[in-house]
Amino acid sequence: MLVDLAWPVAVLVDAGVWVLWSAVVGCRQARRPWTSLHPGRAGRIRVWEADGRWYDRILMVRRWKHWLPEAGGWFGGLSKRTRPTSAQGGWRRLAAECLRAERTHGWILVITPTFVLWNPLGLFAANVAFAVVANVPCLVVARSTRGRIAPVLTRRGE
Repeated sequence: MLVDLAWPVAVLVDAGVWVLWSAVVGCRQARRPWTSLHPGRAGRIRVWEADGRWYDRILMVRRWKHWLPEAGGWFGGLSKRTRPTSAQGGWRRLAAECLRAERTHGWILVITPTFVLWNPLGLFAANVAFAVVANVPCLVVARSTRGRIAPVLTRRGE
């Protein structure tokens, strides 16, 4: 711990950092045009993911995904609860919005190690747990959905 803060102050700083960082990342990602979102090598769907079916078979995503909040439209993006119309970009747009969600939650996780600077070990561990619980399920659902959309886009030649 580099900065020694009283426990209640550290919790307030933690909450402020999480809210601010999440808003900055969400706003920045939402401002990117959806047509510029491409998975690249690192984001491509892997063979073991079985077009997103692995997430449902192993993690049972379809049983719990409806419990997660949908914040895709908060900063100007698009909700992933329903498929966008053809005028909005259809399946390609939905895949891009899922990729945007993956990147957003991935970038939110990036800040986690900095919490060690002002938190005692127990509170740092709580922040790591919070980061995982608040972001990994959203990332998994987005990846699962994008994996299921990939064959549709391939069949359509998109």
